[in-house]
Amino acid sequence: MPLRIPGGSLVSGRRNPLDTAGVRIAVLLGLFTVAALYQASHLSALTDPDIWWHLRTGTWILQNHATPHDGLFSQSASLPWVDPNWGFDLLVATSFKVFGLRGLPVLLMALQTMIAAVLFLLAGDRQKNFWQAALLAAVAQYCISGLKPSPALVSILFFALELTLLLDASRSRQIRTLFWMPLLFIVWVNLDRQFVYGLLALLLFYGAIVADHLGRRFGRPVIDNPWIDNHGPHLPLGVTTAVLSACLLATLASPYTYHLHELIWQGATNTAADHYLPEFHSMRFRQPQDYLLMLLVMTSCLALGRRRSRDLFQISLLVVCAAISFRLQRDTWLVTLVAAGIIGRASPTDAQEEQPAWRWERLLTTALVLVTLAAGTLRLPTRNAALMAKVGATFPARASDYLRQNRLPQPLFNSYYWGGFLTWYLPEYPVVIDGRMDLYGEANNLPYFKLTEAEIPLESHPGFAQAQTFLLETKSPIAEALATLPGFRVAYRDDLACVLVRSN
Repeated sequence: MPLRIPGGSLVSGRRNPLDTAGVRIAVLLGLFTVAALYQASHLSALTDPDIWWHLRTGTWILQNHATPHDGLFSQSASLPWVDPNWGFDLLVATSFKVFGLRGLPVLLMALQTMIAAVLFLLAGDRQKNFWQAALLAAVAQYCISGLKPSPALVSILFFALELTLLLDASRSRQIRTLFWMPLLFIVWVNLDRQFVYGLLALLLFYGAIVADHLGRRFGRPVIDNPWIDNHGPHLPLGVTTAVLSACLLATLASPYTYHLHELIWQGATNTAADHYLPEFHSMRFRQPQDYLLMLLVMTSCLALGRRRSRDLFQISLLVVCAAISFRLQRDTWLVTLVAAGIIGRASPTDAQEEQPAWRWERLLTTALVLVTLAAGTLRLPTRNAALMAKVGATFPARASDYLRQNRLPQPLFNSYYWGGFLTWYLPEYPVVIDGRMDLYGEANNLPYFKLTEAEIPLESHPGFAQAQTFLLETKSPIAEALATLPGFRVAYRDDLACVLVRSN
């Protein structure tokens, strides 16, 4: 007969070679560090266009000990601005202050590792279900591998933690796991605007609790759990209401209070980016991750169907998050996490499954992960010139140097994707636009995108009409057109950037 032992299993008197502590530790070490080390070795944090305005804003916060309220570093400095990511900006600036440019890859490594660990926790984190949890976490990481080093990484981390708490509370019927939720939202609301997805999940959970209490009066509970007695203990409505209220109040614990909610609503109704920015497009199924994500969602539906689940929370959360993720490429992580959580909890719990040896494995894995990340950090280039060479391959560092050294006239008209970099590298030239879409609003964003797509006349855009210097991509249609027009001359050109000035 098969015999299970701590740290492994015996099948017909022989140890299963895939179920040993050493193998599990090696798998977890790879699961938690491969993505982080890959990102670090490619220095991808230095190639993201938005990380630079986050760095510039965070540096300003460190210097002024305040949060911004107007359009800093921009020609639209008179416009009011609510920075929903000020905590993340501060985190980026602190990493830069401690490590220099190396701090950006180091921060990305840390976030990637924490996300991998929380995904494993969400997918199961049990010795009995180890291989299922490891596979789910690996698939989920691959599905969201295209995300940029942005505040969205923080939201992935916090949403996975919240989802773990909610699913565990729904499964165990223990309310105490939800008492951490208000603290989670107090931190989350100061790091990224996508805390609203956390609120959405919490509201769906609360709605399922209310429906469950109403259903019990008629003998039809809707939070169906086949592993426990559905007519036994259930989540108390009063305590759940108190937790929800505390979380709603926690979302006001920001320097911007309710103004942050106004900003989020305005951003949700702003459609200027939908047509022009790929991250706001729906999923196009042009890469393997898209098909794997579809398979993951279908598997989660199968997991619910096989156990004939009537769990209103899981069903509604999966439907809502799938609708959001397949509509916005930027938010594909949302349904990825939900699907992984549902699949990971598709088997019955076993209170005796975790053995003392498993805790020692996790402690040893944690130590090895920290050592591996430290080694990866030491392998990063230490010379600033080497790091700036990587930056200069994506952003116009040489063109900016030329512009500064020759004191070309202002105002500046710049490429949208370079605006964030210029706020950090060329602060003496306020930009006409950058990645802070909330600052400029649809009234400024939409004309700019139409101008660069040749949908409106050049001089009809105020920023273009007033500009004296133009910093654009060399091979962009607008740069090639301006180089042939009278009234403009090319002052500088390289393979990446082109600087033009008005000839008058």
